[in-house]
Amino acid sequence: MLDFRLGQVIGLLLRTLPFLVLRLLVYMAITLAYVVLTGTGAGIGWLLGTAGGDAGGGAFWGGLAGFGLTSGVLYWAREYLLYLVKAGHIAVLTQLLDGKAIPDGRGQIDYAGTMVRERFAQSSVLFGIDQLVKGILRVFNRVTLGAASVLPLPGLEPLMKLVNAVINTSLTYVDEVVLAHNIRTQSTNPWAASRDAVVLYAQNYKALLKNAVFLTFIAWGLTLLIFLVVFAPVAALVGLFPGVAGFWTFALAAVTAWGLKAALVDPLAMTALMQAYFKLTEGQVPSADWSARLETISDRFRALKDKAAATRAPADAPLPMPRTGAGT
Repeated sequence: MLDFRLGQVIGLLLRTLPFLVLRLLVYMAITLAYVVLTGTGAGIGWLLGTAGGDAGGGAFWGGLAGFGLTSGVLYWAREYLLYLVKAGHIAVLTQLLDGKAIPDGRGQIDYAGTMVRERFAQSSVLFGIDQLVKGILRVFNRVTLGAASVLPLPGLEPLMKLVNAVINTSLTYVDEVVLAHNIRTQSTNPWAASRDAVVLYAQNYKALLKNAVFLTFIAWGLTLLIFLVVFAPVAALVGLFPGVAGFWTFALAAVTAWGLKAALVDPLAMTALMQAYFKLTEGQVPSADWSARLETISDRFRALKDKAAATRAPADAPLPMPRTGAGT
């Protein structure tokens, strides 16, 4: 039995339509940048390659340069995408999941921006927390949910690797759930709130993993469907640039499918897992036993605790004494 209601999740997402439109515009702009810069690079490479007697090779390397340039710019911009787009969407969804009212239209984006700035004065704080949480979850996954413990059968290593790949992918939404908990608690110490959110996840990992894996398969299926739908239009667009057919048609169709997934599919999976997390952790407090376990396996969790202690506000209570929670 799953711990979210898909119909209710879709209804909540529709109430955040301004953010869905914003996400779509941002990720489609990214996709267009990939197409234009890859195509331009391929065109320049084609011209240079023609002069050198290898138009095809020149187009490929020129396209690769354009693709790499776009990827490099986006790598450095990911901190601000998280701060301006994803965190704001999570903020308004958190309000809706708690039954609170949010503005409509453009005011919704401004309202979410204010909420995020109140919790995270600088984008670097949010980004630093996000990177620490991702590292903690990867280690927790490897140690607690290793393939050998999930499927300890000899001779089935390829299947076991697939199981691990699914689990790792499913945890990509968990760091967003940690951010949602951070916003929901309205703590003045985001490091402490994130620490507690990770501990609560560990207490309930079995139930949350079940939901996350199911959502991962849904996301993969929808992304494959999107790829099949966009392939022909992307191929027609790529055909406008000389020497970019073949491999680059496939690559740019995959980038387009990724953009639509990030804009429309990821919010669905994220909201569903947020709903499951809030339901499963309702009334629980972080267990000191689980905190101690996380400390023994993850230096990043220890770093998160150190950050929490260094920025402790008077209103923040210390981690409670051991308490049995779901999944322990």
